[in-house]
Amino acid sequence: MSTYYTPRPTVTPASGFSAADDGMALRAAMKGFGTDEQAIIDILTQRSNSQRQQIAKFFTEEYGRDLIEDLKSELGGHFEDVIVALVIPPVDYLCKQLHKAMEGMGTDEHTLIEILCSKSNKEVKDIVDAYERMYDRPLAEHMCSETSGDFRRLLTLIVTETREEERPLSPEYAVTMATQLHESGELKVGTDEEVFNRIMAHESFPQLKLIFEEYKNVSGRTIEQALEAELSGELLEAMLAIVECVQSPPAFFAKRLHDAMAGAGTDDVTLIRIIVCRSEIDLANIKEEFERIYDKTLESAVRNETSGDYKRALVALIGGA
Repeated sequence: MSTYYTPRPTVTPASGFSAADDGMALRAAMKGFGTDEQAIIDILTQRSNSQRQQIAKFFTEEYGRDLIEDLKSELGGHFEDVIVALVIPPVDYLCKQLHKAMEGMGTDEHTLIEILCSKSNKEVKDIVDAYERMYDRPLAEHMCSETSGDFRRLLTLIVTETREEERPLSPEYAVTMATQLHESGELKVGTDEEVFNRIMAHESFPQLKLIFEEYKNVSGRTIEQALEAELSGELLEAMLAIVECVQSPPAFFAKRLHDAMAGAGTDDVTLIRIIVCRSEIDLANIKEEFERIYDKTLESAVRNETSGDYKRALVALIGGA
């Protein structure tokens, strides 16, 4: 899926890594009176997730303790949320976020859209497998009970069908699909959402990029303009998310981060999720896009919205001092 931009992480595996050294240092940081939060930040924000898994394994084998449980008992608030998120395997963390978005009263559709509409086949498959392992229930089934209508159909297609990622790119095919979108939207009374769902959920991101370019030639409007004229609500939000991720995943996540910090109050859950999840993928690209779009650095925005150890942990992941 990264045919159109080169993902650049801000967190990479530490060289000269020793799970034992880090494990002992973390144990020392949490033993006795008081906690050395800075030591915890220095270690866990500067290791890859697979290195953190090795530290957790050492912790269990050497001390018979659960690293996450120890961290939870020593830390609190959003700082604890960031540090615990770092120690959970990435796919399990995303499953926890999806589960949280659906359990209890009401559903957080924005989280479902952000996580599922931005993923490749393999990423979706990993999430689907992990979700069933963790919750003993298929993700598609849980989602179907929490969503409805065409929005539910789109998400179900994404998690159960596969994008055509193996098929060679075809400009001719892109024209055909763009024409189908045009005919099922602007050229008819009412919208045939099924055609939109099928194309958006089945085609690979690079193929969709071609389809969107052809759409402009076919209809004289951008795909975004067409979607906004034809659709509404969660389905519109999900389709626009797919369009943004096709055109530029870093811009999509930069906008989500900006929205999480705009206005009164901060959406800390989203802020933490994106920074933690993208730190080993493309957070360096997201930082660039954030600055390009909003004319301020992501680091300065985060510093303004957060404080204390929570701020230090996020800034360390972003790659600031």
